[in-house]
Amino acid sequence: MSSGSPRSLAVFLAMVAATMATACGSKHISGPTRPEQVLVVLLQDSNTGLTGRAQVSNPFGSIELAAERDATLAKVNRRPDPIRTLSEADVKRLFGDALAALPPAPQRFTLYFRFESDELTPVSRALLHDIVSTVKQLSVPDVVVVGHTDTMGAPRANFQLGLKRATAVRGLLANAGLDISSIDVASHGEADPLIQTPNETPEPRNRRVEIAVR
Repeated sequence: MSSGSPRSLAVFLAMVAATMATACGSKHISGPTRPEQVLVVLLQDSNTGLTGRAQVSNPFGSIELAAERDATLAKVNRRPDPIRTLSEADVKRLFGDALAALPPAPQRFTLYFRFESDELTPVSRALLHDIVSTVKQLSVPDVVVVGHTDTMGAPRANFQLGLKRATAVRGLLANAGLDISSIDVASHGEADPLIQTPNETPEPRNRRVEIAVR
């Protein structure tokens, strides 16, 4: 059985459902789960407010979950059940404890850069204080800094530029008092644009660093 789609923002409760979920009845879900079936539910991402989509499949067929609280019972010996929409009460009853135990969603910040540069725009530079303040409130912070570019130039060069931008931001955060060992850097170059554009298109919103703090 497989589930999910590229860049999906859905929250999947399949693993939780294996021990907590129940067989679908005509009016509500109740009773213990048998090992040969798993309940998969699509939930809104609490950090972005988006839901995404999910493909649930096995050798007997597949089904797509596309709306918040869409659910299906995936079974090992036949195609997934038709989609039904769980109520908020069902989700809370079945998964409330598991959802409450999840770690808090990371706080995210986006900083923008001048064209072909690792220099922040003035507005983005002003955000550094907020980022440092957020990190210092955490006892054991984990900070991930990912650099991005627009599609101007060659992909290899843009990967390096994205990494240069991420490294520059890490340096700024360290200079502001953060422990550099708690800050990881990476680059997606031009491969993950915020705004889809043709090749060789300047787009200020794609020249960015995304920071996740948790």
